Amino acid sequence: MSTERERAKRFAEGMARADEMETTDEYKAFVDKFKIKKTTDECYTPDGVYDVVLSWATERWGLSNREIIRPFYPGGDYENEEYPDNCVVVDNPPFSIISKICDFYDKRGIAFFLFAPHLTLFSTGVGKYNYIVVDAKITYQNGAIVSTGFVTNLPGKKIIVSPDLRWRMKEADAANRAKEAKSANRYTYPRELASSALLGHLATAGAALEIAEEDTYFVRDLDAQKPYKTSIYGAGFLLSEKAAAEKAAARKWELSEREREIICGLGGKSKM
Repeated sequence: MSTERERAKRFAEGMARADEMETTDEYKAFVDKFKIKKTTDECYTPDGVYDVVLSWATERWGLSNREIIRPFYPGGDYENEEYPDNCVVVDNPPFSIISKICDFYDKRGIAFFLFAPHLTLFSTGVGKYNYIVVDAKITYQNGAIVSTGFVTNLPGKKIIVSPDLRWRMKEADAANRAKEAKSANRYTYPRELASSALLGHLATAGAALEIAEEDTYFVRDLDAQKPYKTSIYGAGFLLSEKAAAEKAAARKWELSEREREIICGLGGKSKM
């Protein structure tokens, strides 16, 4: 085995040990202590979700002739926003200061219908406002997944439980996530690359494959990925042409003799 091959092997073994350590519960618990928890602060509401919320609020309170204001966006300053007479703020504010925001609008006579955290919904404004309970888990633009409800000073019932709004939001959220997943998978890897995710499809489909060490070289990313600061999820191996061909062949379903006999009999043909 060449010196370069030995070095690559030692590196792969070291990374494998590191990856194994990173999968332990103790390591995950340690790392989680230092992670910034994702919230809706400084984050736009996903397209589609906002639209169905605005549509629902407009139907219920007849807002079609009122100007809708959206002051909450990264770097926005809601306290110095222009609020025309008879406008309504329909937006997703930073949840960490939502009570302060509600009080700001209420004291100035500005109508609002705001996204709010479901679990602490009634504590928003200390029960002072009206509340819409939907408990819809929404994936926000920054990846935060938050069970969401709404708080408003628009007139009406104190508490509204709305399965209809929940269904609309969940449907819009699912459409957004499907769109993002499709966009993320627009690129394809070359057949000479193997990752556990790619090979997992073979195992799921019942296709067997074995690759010798001399046909592999451990990598964490491809040179083409470096300018975009992305990498192979979970790392991978470059494969020899022989191993790549075997991998490609393993992905193909072959017909059985029984199925070939059936095909020979199709279209009025008889078996030769």
